[in-house]
Amino acid sequence: MNRELIQQMQSHFDSLAHKLDDGTEFWFARDLQTQLGYTTWQNFSTAIKRAIESCETAKFDSSDHFSAVTKMITLGKGGLREIDDLMLTRYACYLIAQNGDPRKEPIAFAQSYFAVQTRKLELIEDRIRLQARFEVRDRLRESEKTLSQNIYERGVDDAGFGRIRSKGDAALFGGYTTQEMKIRFGITQSRPLADFLPTLTIAAKNLATEMTNHKVSHDDLHGELPITSEHVLNNKSVRQMLGQRGIKPEELPPEEDIKKLERRVKSDEKRLEKQSGKLPETGNYISKTNIP
Repeated sequence: MNRELIQQMQSHFDSLAHKLDDGTEFWFARDLQTQLGYTTWQNFSTAIKRAIESCETAKFDSSDHFSAVTKMITLGKGGLREIDDLMLTRYACYLIAQNGDPRKEPIAFAQSYFAVQTRKLELIEDRIRLQARFEVRDRLRESEKTLSQNIYERGVDDAGFGRIRSKGDAALFGGYTTQEMKIRFGITQSRPLADFLPTLTIAAKNLATEMTNHKVSHDDLHGELPITSEHVLNNKSVRQMLGQRGIKPEELPPEEDIKKLERRVKSDEKRLEKQSGKLPETGNYISKTNIP
């Protein structure tokens, strides 16, 4: 997501913000629907219900953050029409975004925009990069889980999976095995290497693993040796592709422990809930939105 697009989205979301007399920021759900890429109110309502469940699961009072209102909108010829809407605090908007598909740019942006109590572009960009690292790490976990299940059904046990993955890493990292990369980066041997890798390297590992998953299933590979050969070949292919752009994965510096960052995000979420304020009881509002 480039800076120009981020600035455009920031401007759109800023323009939709409202403030109560006590300074509490809020957004109307129907205003956010389009910005978040939902074409129907029904589909967006489903996302809102999931967000309310998330709020209550976190043991917060959802009525503080999701307030039903009757909203009067101005029609094209000057008439008024009554519609149901919701007032949403920043925390509510964050939860709605978290329950959306991060592969969609408006959702990915909203996850970061509502997570930070600031409109500084640099901090929003930092959060977007952090969120991208989380997402690609989750995808790698899923692809490795799928590979483990696939090869277990084809005669490879957990120890064999470890050997296959380590040899794949050696192919990706220019000869360095998983354990050697941990030593190189000063990582405790019991921790996953991927938790300390930059986003690009995690994505590279995921691509190679997904390629192996495809070939194992498509070619019906059985046994440790042929699956190892396939995984090594796929990692070499990914390394070659990176090398064409002058990138050597083993030379990219490690990043902060992703588990530590995840704990920090959880702590930030609790702080966000407190700082978002509370919404009033249900009420009526006049909207200046013109509908032809």
